[in-house]
Amino acid sequence: MGKLTAVRIKSAKAADGKTLRLTDGDGLQLLVKTSGTKTWVLRVMVDGESRDIGLGSWVAEPIKTPDTIPILQRKSLTLGEAREKAGILRQYAKAGLDPVAERDRERKDIPTFAKAVTLTYDGLKSGWNDKTAKAFLASLQRHAVPGLGDKKVSAIEASDIVNALATMWGTNAPTAQKVRTRIIQVLAFAKARGWRTTALPDTREMRSGLPNLPQAKHFQSMAYKDIPTFFADQWARELTYSRAAMLFALLTANRSGAVRLAKWEQIDIKGRLWRVPGEIMKKGRDHDIYLSDATIALLDRLCPDDASRKGLIFLGRGNGPLSDMSLTKVLRQAGLSDTVHGFRSSFRNWAAERMPHIPFMVGKKALSHNVGNATDQAYLTADFTAMREALSEGWGRYVAPKLSSRPNNVASIGVARAKKAV
Repeated sequence: MGKLTAVRIKSAKAADGKTLRLTDGDGLQLLVKTSGTKTWVLRVMVDGESRDIGLGSWVAEPIKTPDTIPILQRKSLTLGEAREKAGILRQYAKAGLDPVAERDRERKDIPTFAKAVTLTYDGLKSGWNDKTAKAFLASLQRHAVPGLGDKKVSAIEASDIVNALATMWGTNAPTAQKVRTRIIQVLAFAKARGWRTTALPDTREMRSGLPNLPQAKHFQSMAYKDIPTFFADQWARELTYSRAAMLFALLTANRSGAVRLAKWEQIDIKGRLWRVPGEIMKKGRDHDIYLSDATIALLDRLCPDDASRKGLIFLGRGNGPLSDMSLTKVLRQAGLSDTVHGFRSSFRNWAAERMPHIPFMVGKKALSHNVGNATDQAYLTADFTAMREALSEGWGRYVAPKLSSRPNNVASIGVARAKKAV
């Protein structure tokens, strides 16, 4: 067992201008300089000669690093980590190997960017959902590897990234921005693995070499005052899967991607809930949506037979999911240029103007938006169940009053749920 303790190390100070050398045992030492810097050194016999091998600097608490970074590549070490690293190097020395060469083997084998993309993906994908992981790998292989693939990650600079993205920046800027972020992510991973020693490319330099982006355009949305008339017109038409999905997106104010992948097994008719799994939500987290009378009526009309309510709710070709354009096509056939996503904005504007007694944050929660900053999100864990239910039911009554069993413009919170319309 080592001689040093965390308390002893923390209080250690050099005096008289001399470096203080503290011994832990088995060759592991801590050098304390007059400047206050504390570094780990391993004294070990290699080929019959005593050698001092620098291990890294001392830190009181472990630094959060990806699990894929080996202990030999870490340069900031706690007492426990220093002992672990020293033990591995001692084993190399006992086996007749050069511990320094073994420590630096991976660091010296600097991969190309193409290889680093795969290594980064393999190293980090366990912390991502499937959609994020696939987008990371596919976008880089398609848009970044052609221009940067053969370059060593240690040599890539801001100008290289600018040249690789220049053409794409002018034709598909949103995707180019994501690719730029992922390129930096790969280089950061490479730096953590010791394959890159220089600082990461400065984003300010890259911005200087690329044209300014056009102002972001918002999804075109229908004025909420026009929605009841629009809904009544669509309700009077044949209820195809595409039309039903579009109306379901309108009533639930959810994204079309989640709507198209919605399954009957996620619907709790008795509890009047759509339990949306994180795997089909944009932010990857589960989200409950309260179903209004109008939404229940829509589902009943689409599939009256309870026994048939299995699998996807809205079927496309080959009984697979609908395409995103299927929902948009219904709007275009109605002579409208609005977007399905825009219904979320319509809902938010309606809530702000027609339901002012319900706090703003409840509307954001209903849309599965983040509420406040990181600190707010850590402390604000309430789900606002009663108020979100009132908001959803109020929206359903406003959009389709004839499908609601309760009178319009009533938004009492916490009242018993009414029976669904027949």
